[in-house]
Amino acid sequence: MRIGYYAHHHGSGHCRQADKLAVLLPPELRSQMTVFTSLPADGYRFSSINNEHIVRLDAEDERPDDVLAGRAGEYWQPSCLHYSPVGNKDIQRRSWQLLDEIHQRQIDLIIIDVSAEVAMLCRTASVPYLYVRLAGERDDAPHLNAFAGALGLLAPYPKALEAAATPDWVRQKTLYLDFLPRKAQGLPSFCEFMEELMTLTHDDAIHKQLVASVDKSSIVTVIKGYGGHEAIDAKLPKLRQILPDAIIVSLGPINDEVRHCVDIAAHVDDVTPFIAYSHLLLMACGLNAIAQAYDYATPLIVLPDVRPHREQEVMAEALIEQGRALSWPQFIAKASSMDTQNLLSSLSINNKSIAHEQTALMSKQANLAAQRFMNSIADYISVKDWFQDWLLPQLDLKPKK
Repeated sequence: MRIGYYAHHHGSGHCRQADKLAVLLPPELRSQMTVFTSLPADGYRFSSINNEHIVRLDAEDERPDDVLAGRAGEYWQPSCLHYSPVGNKDIQRRSWQLLDEIHQRQIDLIIIDVSAEVAMLCRTASVPYLYVRLAGERDDAPHLNAFAGALGLLAPYPKALEAAATPDWVRQKTLYLDFLPRKAQGLPSFCEFMEELMTLTHDDAIHKQLVASVDKSSIVTVIKGYGGHEAIDAKLPKLRQILPDAIIVSLGPINDEVRHCVDIAAHVDDVTPFIAYSHLLLMACGLNAIAQAYDYATPLIVLPDVRPHREQEVMAEALIEQGRALSWPQFIAKASSMDTQNLLSSLSINNKSIAHEQTALMSKQANLAAQRFMNSIADYISVKDWFQDWLLPQLDLKPKK
């Protein structure tokens, strides 16, 4: 089958998810996957998809000559759409462009990640689609209509992290792909990791502390993206107070007024070694960040960003419920009752007990669901046959005739 992938332009995560799925296809079949996105070329660099298989769509921002704004209120806003400007020339062009490219490239099935508007456009044009479900409580009418119009739903996270409020019919219609695989990169040794840390600072005192860190110091890594890092930065003074002797590493943006609270502030291409070798992690609950940290035994404190549909809050609640993470208040409560060394030891013991039971099994099962899904795409020529013979048995569903 020829498949399309609509990747929303907010952040690079949607394009990254498309890249992760593409790498699961046999190399000779990757040319049958086309990505549609209005994210500019410098917003994300694809590693598994060639430029000729990327369609850059027009933007969808409101224009001063719109007849109606994108969110015009209850008397002019269809309940099946989140955002629907009227008379917007850019959206008219991108809609024609999307449908024309689907026709010209003979796309059999499109994966929508994410847009209720593109979902409704495809359903109206009779284009089969699958809809990507992000974490959170997405029970509003546009989401539910997009879910109902799809052949099936894809969740790029484990079923264990599903929101408690998700309706049963939505769960049943969902293929849980677990966390999608990242591009394979060898994990450096601990010594190589320490050498990398050395290159991130010119402070001799930090160098000496790093040399002694194997036995005497703890490495605490704070991981931040570019959306909402201020909330985590605000916790750095308290983190430094609780862990005065730790080497605190801040990855990502940082406010100047709290830079003195960390020993190293840097930007790195791959945070995986920091996740693997740190004694403690503090981070938000974005999908890609949690996907990287989930299978490691490193103790985790989660500080979710405030996002629509409680996306990160729901993820954090599930991780805490599993015993995989602590909230910031839980961490503060623990810190108030013990000294630094006992605090980090208690977190490590608790976390490693979980890791011993779960991580080996998860590593064996990791990405099997996503691989099976992409194998099915490669195995079938007809969408109808795939839908009836593969997807419906997976979901244990049968639509009415």
